[in-house]
Amino acid sequence: MDQEIEKRNKQSSREEEKSEQEKFVYDGSVDYKGKVPVRASTGIWIASLFVLTIEFSERVSFFGIAANLISYSLRPKISYLTKVMHEDLKTAAKNVNYWTGTTTLMPLIGGFLADAYTGRFPMVLFSSLVYLMGLSLLTMSQYIPNLKPCNTKTCLQPRKLHQVVFFLSLYCISLGTGGHKPCLESFGADQFDEDHIEERKKKMSFFNWWNFALCFALLLGATVIVYVQDFVSWGAASLILTILMALCIIAFYVGRPFYRYRRPQGNTLKPILQVLVAAIRKRKLSCPSNSDLLYEVPKSDNTQGRFLSNTSKLRFLDKAAIIEDTQIDQKKNPWRLTTVTRVEETKLILNVIPIWLTSLTTGICVAQGSTLFVKQAASMNLKLNDSFSIPPASVSSAAAIGTIIFVPIYDRIIVPSMRKITGNERGISILRRISIGIAFSVIVMIVAALVEAKRLRMHEHEMLRTGETGEKTMKLMSVFWLVPQYFLLGFGDAFSLVGLQEYFYDQVPDSMRSLGMALYLSVIGVGSFLSSFLITIVDHVTEKNGKSWFGKDINSSRLDRFYWMLAIINALNLCAYIIIAKRYTYKSVQRTGNEMNDCERDGVEMMT
Repeated sequence: MDQEIEKRNKQSSREEEKSEQEKFVYDGSVDYKGKVPVRASTGIWIASLFVLTIEFSERVSFFGIAANLISYSLRPKISYLTKVMHEDLKTAAKNVNYWTGTTTLMPLIGGFLADAYTGRFPMVLFSSLVYLMGLSLLTMSQYIPNLKPCNTKTCLQPRKLHQVVFFLSLYCISLGTGGHKPCLESFGADQFDEDHIEERKKKMSFFNWWNFALCFALLLGATVIVYVQDFVSWGAASLILTILMALCIIAFYVGRPFYRYRRPQGNTLKPILQVLVAAIRKRKLSCPSNSDLLYEVPKSDNTQGRFLSNTSKLRFLDKAAIIEDTQIDQKKNPWRLTTVTRVEETKLILNVIPIWLTSLTTGICVAQGSTLFVKQAASMNLKLNDSFSIPPASVSSAAAIGTIIFVPIYDRIIVPSMRKITGNERGISILRRISIGIAFSVIVMIVAALVEAKRLRMHEHEMLRTGETGEKTMKLMSVFWLVPQYFLLGFGDAFSLVGLQEYFYDQVPDSMRSLGMALYLSVIGVGSFLSSFLITIVDHVTEKNGKSWFGKDINSSRLDRFYWMLAIINALNLCAYIIIAKRYTYKSVQRTGNEMNDCERDGVEMMT
């Protein structure tokens, strides 16, 4: 009888605990009052909509401004740096590269500061206000008489004050992006509880819809905003962007009661250094066969977030958690003894490095979409009819359209189907998803090479024909031949870029997630720099061996050979990536109740 009563009490206790878990969110986050968040009234899609809205406005602004700085627009004479600021092409390109490089590197600083000291919400809010200041300065530089380039329609030499204010506005936008980009996406993902099955599934969809909103913003910025810049004025476009950003910042702030917040964890790089130092100090010790003998703080004293389980990789680092005889009763010195969780977090950072390196070819291929592919488009037939031509830079929006089309299909059809087949909550594991994206990069480069080879053959044929007949006009290859490679690039982005976003959020320590998103952004930035570096090297080598693959114009170049080279590089990189991914161990989080940890759910099945 007593046993039956005890059994009922335990069952009742479990039900109460489960009810408590359903009512409140116990993942280390707090609500805007600093209390444990109520699950029903905070987080998930209600909060994420506010986050997606401000991201959409920021990306519309960025792409709208960047598209017309130097590249081909609806009317190429309106490219701002070359025709309004009267910079030569070399100087303009250099200024754009400086700005782009700064914008790429700033998220590393912003992400670190948010994780360590400020928290994500304050950093996003502060960065958005800096961004708004940049847009406001840009608008004022177009409307205030003393700040305008000139007071006349034809301006041969813009005012120095205008140049100062214009570039100040651009770098304010760059500074704002540095805190905005890495923190906002991680803050959006923070709205989902990873220890709750349904919320964890919704979190996986969040990254898909984040990319959907980003691509839609790119499409709008590169078309509608550019159109306003060209046919109305830069001032009108800047005013629209400023008002849009101001409204979205207000909406983002109004959403405060719905958010779940993560407290900053202090200097996130210091614990990693402590693990390395402690492991080196104990390098002569042997790791125990039983991982339970390694040091971990009691759950009741835990202040460092979720516990991580010990993994078998990089066993040398486990020595940092070995308890020496002299440390049993003494105060624990973190430079001599660290917890298993800290050791595993260090392993996570070291595991990220090879994945980051093998992902860079994805960034190289993405860079072609806004550079060499656009040069191809500029040399092709852009006419839709006798009165309207497609601007070359706008052709790149086909990649965004490809992603916009594919993401809902992936999220609503492919993922549910694959969940039934694989039994994986994600449908396709993170690293496998990235590998499919890299495979798409190979296909994109092959298609691009075939299309460019056909274009060159057609150009040579037309050169011979016009030479024989004396005609002044040549039949150009239609720009729509580029649409398949752009669509494939967009499909690949839905796998690789979205997969990388999820990977760099999920597989870094919880306390470094903003920095993780900055690492994802650096894949794109470093990929762009590597693309320029490859072009320089290939140009130098091929010029020595005869004729350079990069001539004075695109018709005297051999971009098809460069694309074949990129296809081979991506194929070799894919092989290296698969080898690394097969040996990869996922983050192993200690779950509550009967839930499986990440390693059990996602781990070694990855590439098998």
